[in-house]
Amino acid sequence: MMLSLDRLIEQALLEDIHTGDITTQAVVAEIRPASARLIAKEALVLAGLFVAQKVFLRLNPEVVFNARLTDGSSASAGDVLATVEGNAADLLMAERVALNLLQRMSGIATLTSRYVQAVAGTKARVVDTRKTTPGLREVEKYAVRVGGGINHRTGLYDGVLIKENHIAAAGGIAEAVRRARAYIPHTLRIEIETETPGQVEEALAAGADIIMLDNMDCDTMRHCVGLINGRAMVEASGGVNLNTVRAIADTGVDIISVGALTHSPRAMDISMLLD
Repeated sequence: MMLSLDRLIEQALLEDIHTGDITTQAVVAEIRPASARLIAKEALVLAGLFVAQKVFLRLNPEVVFNARLTDGSSASAGDVLATVEGNAADLLMAERVALNLLQRMSGIATLTSRYVQAVAGTKARVVDTRKTTPGLREVEKYAVRVGGGINHRTGLYDGVLIKENHIAAAGGIAEAVRRARAYIPHTLRIEIETETPGQVEEALAAGADIIMLDNMDCDTMRHCVGLINGRAMVEASGGVNLNTVRAIADTGVDIISVGALTHSPRAMDISMLLD
């Protein structure tokens, strides 16, 4: 993760500063020691503080970054998350990139935590999807873990998930599973997306390891969980939000995938104030 994180930070700083921060160059031309505080402006679950630190250190390794909290901590409005000391110009140039990443990652962790709390007491686990911001997948999936969620496959390369279009291209569920089983190593499991109880029965007969119940209502999901009866892991997907997730969990599914964790989180309100 660290190599790709370094590339991400380098690209983000280049995107923002490019040929130079003309405002800071004009207003803060001389070397001027400064200190700043990163402050939560609302209640949140913190994620990405070490990423923010790396942004400041990338501009100047002599910057002193003191974390007051750790990732996974709950913060209230007004809490100081960290203090930063260094040349004022470096702090100002790093500010926006550091906050952008910290605010988004904390938004994901905070939203994930709400979903996890909503299914507490059931066996269901909340997982993410591949619906991530291009280039930010690793940090966004890390933020899901910080919020108490579980990561689904990282990408197309590390898990078999046979979806509707794969089934159509292969000529049916049984043939798609047969081809996948013949191609992959024995260490990988096969997941298949289903939309009806009939497809669930086909997936079971084909030997799928994980069966996704896609966009089913709760009564149909509960029926399908009974059909599967422990012979495969059951994933619920589609139509999941904070108002529906508990009812979905109560159907007896094992995991609930929530695209909103990474495609629709609200960035948390965090600011940097120079002292």
